[in-house]
Amino acid sequence: MKALMVKQFGALVVEERPAPVPGTGEVLVDVHAAGVNFPDLMVIAGTYQNLPPLPFIPGKECAGIVKAIGPCVTLVKPGDRVMVQIEYGAFAAQIVAKQINCHAIPDALSFTEAAAIGLSYMTAYFALVERAQLKPGETVLVTGAAGGVGLAAVQIAKALGAHVIAAVDSPEKAAVARANGAGHVIDTTVADLRNALRDEVFAVTAKRGADVILEQVGGDVFDACLRAIAWCGRMVVIGFASGRIPDIKAGYILVKNIAVIGLQVSDYRDRQPEKFRAMGQQLFELYSAGKIKPHVMATYAFEDAALALKAVQDGKVIGKVVLTTA
Repeated sequence: MKALMVKQFGALVVEERPAPVPGTGEVLVDVHAAGVNFPDLMVIAGTYQNLPPLPFIPGKECAGIVKAIGPCVTLVKPGDRVMVQIEYGAFAAQIVAKQINCHAIPDALSFTEAAAIGLSYMTAYFALVERAQLKPGETVLVTGAAGGVGLAAVQIAKALGAHVIAAVDSPEKAAVARANGAGHVIDTTVADLRNALRDEVFAVTAKRGADVILEQVGGDVFDACLRAIAWCGRMVVIGFASGRIPDIKAGYILVKNIAVIGLQVSDYRDRQPEKFRAMGQQLFELYSAGKIKPHVMATYAFEDAALALKAVQDGKVIGKVVLTTA
């Protein structure tokens, strides 16, 4: 089978590999599409917190058809269309995964959309529902709001009855955020972001601030967001795409009665797989109800994976890019 391999960190090659064989509780899937995510860049570069031993196949999500099952598999059967969430290995023509991590997908959901709805939408859903305990009517500020997780968060927050403020860095991204449910958009490239972001958030919340902030940029954007949070607000830290991991003064958390909460969504996949699976089904229900829809900016052949990864690295992706085996 064809697979993308990392034999040394920082380099990706296409190789023919033996087809994997499912063991007890495992499922063999013919991959039709695989989602590309920012953490994939870090895994390939060798800078991610969880790294597999060399050589390995990267990729954290895919969608396809169940080819075969191992002993004791009861959740899926051959022929089922599934979305798969794994730690690594998705960038291949075939993968083996635990049955608990294989989610049967609605008939209307294409493989390309299924590959795009997995990790990004799971992250956004866990951030809003599990970590932030979002309530209808609250105001949510989403940074990086036109990327995979950001656009998913805008859609999900809107679907759950929140007022959504999107923070983006270009007019094109602003238009997409509005089209996907943001009621207000903030430009993070303005001068004096530290004050400007807070002023804009306060202006549209009657000076209350944002009840929930989903922050994945870090750096100056994080610093500005911390000043725009409401009393008893919750900030969920998802990532640091800007490259600078910010520091927080504990006294500020105390005097504003705010919570700064971390999210590493793959921990839920590994530690609480039943909850992870249940939230996947809730996402499919939102999709079937027409309340969320993945925005796939482009698809790339596996051989062109380097182009897809560069687009993610350069911050040019709106929504998601997806690799296809066709």
